[in-house]
Amino acid sequence: MSPLAMVLSLLGAAVVMFAINRPRMDVVAVIMMVALPMTGVISMSEALAGLSDPNVVLIAALFVIGEALVRTGVAQRLGDWLTARAGASEAKLIVLLMVIVAGVGSFMSSTGVVAIFIPIVLRIARNARIPAGRLMMPLSMAALISGMMTLVATAPNLVVHSELIRQGHEGFGFFAFTPFGVPVLVLAILYMLVARRFLAPGPAPEPPARAALTGWVTEFALAGREHRLRLRPGSALAGKRLDTLDLRGSAGINIVAVERGGRFRRKLIDPRAETVLEAGDVLLIDKQAEAGFDLSAFAKAHDLIALPASGLWFTDTAQDIGMAQMIVPPTSRLIGQTVTGARFRDTYGLSVIGMKHGTRPVSESVIEEPLRAGDTLLTVGPWRAIRNLMDERRDLVLLDLPAESDEAVPARHRAPLAVGVLALVVVLMVWGIVPNVQAALFGCLLLGLFRCIDMAGAYRSIHWQSLILIVGMLPFSLALQRTGGVEIAARALLSVLDGASPRLVLAAIFAATAALSLFISNTATAVLMAPVALAVAKVLGVSPYPFAMTVALAASAAFMTPVSSPVNTLVVGPGNYRFADFLRIGVPFAVICLITSVVLVPLVLPF
Repeated sequence: MSPLAMVLSLLGAAVVMFAINRPRMDVVAVIMMVALPMTGVISMSEALAGLSDPNVVLIAALFVIGEALVRTGVAQRLGDWLTARAGASEAKLIVLLMVIVAGVGSFMSSTGVVAIFIPIVLRIARNARIPAGRLMMPLSMAALISGMMTLVATAPNLVVHSELIRQGHEGFGFFAFTPFGVPVLVLAILYMLVARRFLAPGPAPEPPARAALTGWVTEFALAGREHRLRLRPGSALAGKRLDTLDLRGSAGINIVAVERGGRFRRKLIDPRAETVLEAGDVLLIDKQAEAGFDLSAFAKAHDLIALPASGLWFTDTAQDIGMAQMIVPPTSRLIGQTVTGARFRDTYGLSVIGMKHGTRPVSESVIEEPLRAGDTLLTVGPWRAIRNLMDERRDLVLLDLPAESDEAVPARHRAPLAVGVLALVVVLMVWGIVPNVQAALFGCLLLGLFRCIDMAGAYRSIHWQSLILIVGMLPFSLALQRTGGVEIAARALLSVLDGASPRLVLAAIFAATAALSLFISNTATAVLMAPVALAVAKVLGVSPYPFAMTVALAASAAFMTPVSSPVNTLVVGPGNYRFADFLRIGVPFAVICLITSVVLVPLVLPF
């Protein structure tokens, strides 16, 4: 087998594994890093060169800067300002929401932006009595378009920029993308003002006065599984540790919380292995209905009293115990694991009592159900544990809290410092005073110095899966060029478009990039398509910049399916969307982006 055939075989295998999502994308990238040197086309050092690529380090630093904006409450204040300015006007909400999200996303991860704004948008929708589905699609679309705003807005931009430099050309400037992103954003706003009519038809739900467990019991289909049991004086369970009782293993009973104390001084205890039960304790248990199990008989055998389950049991508890809904993002390490297998309670200090796959409640035992991207979890535990997850963006994203919860962020008073550091970083990048990666790292150091973020939060904020994906796919570009694969692909594209104008070639590159992004990550797509686009420009004898820009813009136009981008996956559950909703709304706008790019790119970047 020729070297080119071996490289193409590996590429095909990677695309198939990306499409079926088996194994995880970062694992596929590592496999390719190991396999490509075996072809003899590149060395192991060249396969690992992406780990020292300045743009990979830059992306990691930008994750940290974005996390600092979250921890200091900058994003939350923008949401509060949005609520105050827009009021109950749905059209005004959409305009301001899309402008703010696109603006914030210009300087941080689009996935992170969506994770931040989902709970904000849900709160706005409830208060304004607007179906959440009318706002979630504009949110995801604006986040994707934010990638068209600046050089550092999304990884595909930096990949294309790096490929230009690697081939001896000058890279793109910081705001080189802005002349295209702004018009696309304006068109997107106008489009969504019309297209929103096809999303979430019907009357808006009544805004609840407060979040109550009784409502979430219905939403998560918990009826028949939730029980309260009080230990009688002299109960055989009193004085014993939970780990020695092993009620989960012996009877399939999951204790999600323990209530202790009198009527006026009661408190909820997070159940741990070392928790010792006392007479009078009230246990909230989650028990899947199954043949042969009689809860009344179990209660009688252990001197327990069955009590009615009530949402007030949670919402009227002490301030240090609460409830929260969490969503599992596509970057989560929990995907594929069960709640039990992931040791959820030991890791996060929270118990899972309800789960939804997308919009479908899980009626089986939630603790034994494998987690999927986009799942919504109903959790119970101490407020401090819930607040700790406010800083989490990779494994879990906080979706909703009871109305009485304190939504304070850990470093709110340092928000001006975070904004000032961000402004300094942007100035350094725009004026080219220092390299972009140096400016970003300098900003990270300042944010740490001002205590806008700590080291633990900085490490958690970095989406390592995304970085490994980029590092693992970069060697393909070099391997395809050495074996002639890039030139063959370029000539094949030109042969199909024999005699076509450069604008038509741009349209074909845009369509090919957008289509490939339906099956694999848009970052991986940019890695593969950037060298092909530059090779096409070389064969045509024209400037490479219009073709490189087209690849970058097309990589961000991932509007067409819920799996085209993690951004889309995140809004499926909160927006109550179906696959067809993305096709109906996303495909026409992707065509609009194609036309806009073909018209504008040659005007700003002449052939």
